[in-house]
Amino acid sequence: MKVLVLYAHPVETSFNAGLHRTIVERLSVAGHAVDDCDLYAEDFDPRLTRAERLGYHDRRGPDDAAASYVERLQRAEALVLSYPVWNYGFPAILKGFFDRVFLPGVSFKLINGKVQPSLHNIGKVAAVTTYGGSRFRAMLMGDPPRKLIKRMLRATVKPGAPVTYLAHYSMNLSSDQTRQAFMAKVAASMDSF
Repeated sequence: MKVLVLYAHPVETSFNAGLHRTIVERLSVAGHAVDDCDLYAEDFDPRLTRAERLGYHDRRGPDDAAASYVERLQRAEALVLSYPVWNYGFPAILKGFFDRVFLPGVSFKLINGKVQPSLHNIGKVAAVTTYGGSRFRAMLMGDPPRKLIKRMLRATVKPGAPVTYLAHYSMNLSSDQTRQAFMAKVAASMDSF
């Protein structure tokens, strides 16, 4: 399967970087064709420009700044996101990816003013993430990242596609044991992806 891995963390020595390496390694060993998109390493610009917003509903051409990312997304058969949750949301660089790449004509179509999801080439989704705070605190805030993956992204991809959400909560209180257990859980999930 062609798997696009979207990774969003700026520190190469972080626990998230270790998760990312595990994801890519295990998917590759399992025989998947992995397109490893490290948004920081690729210096992805998350800012939606004025021109992009003004032409948001226009069909984009090959000279568009996000064209290569659109192509990568459209070639993928599965999507794995690897990121930390900061301030109860995605890192800005990942949010910017959604803003600039999940465009009309790419992830959805507008027909008579109604949104119709169209990213049906993606038949499987997984998110691997970490939270500084507890699951309870995230739930009090509505856990926006979980909802965006489990609801919005699920509604955008192929109907019925499985969506997995793996989260390590309470990173601020984590131990070697909790991190190792989560790493093993992620490895097992990628082995069977």
